[in-house]
Amino acid sequence: IIDGRFHTECSHFIAMSTKFQDCLRPNCLFSSRHIHLIACKSQSCIRLMALPTKNPIRISPSKCGDCVLKIRDEVMPMVRVSGMR
Repeated sequence: IIDGRFHTECSHFIAMSTKFQDCLRPNCLFSSRHIHLIACKSQSCIRLMALPTKNPIRISPSKCGDCVLKIRDEVMPMVRVSGMR
């Protein structure tokens, strides 16, 4: 589970902290309740982890920092210093 900030204007999610949670399924290789204790070769067991769940603990009505910088660079292109090419 990933806790973080969700920016509504740009729909970006910025991670703040992570934590692990056991799925407690007996057919999951990563669960503490897995029924095959040693060298599981069962085809019915889940061998891949699901993507972590994003949990927005903060909601920001503004754009994220990356989007703000991107817009700023588009509006104000880098000024060329005299003598440099």
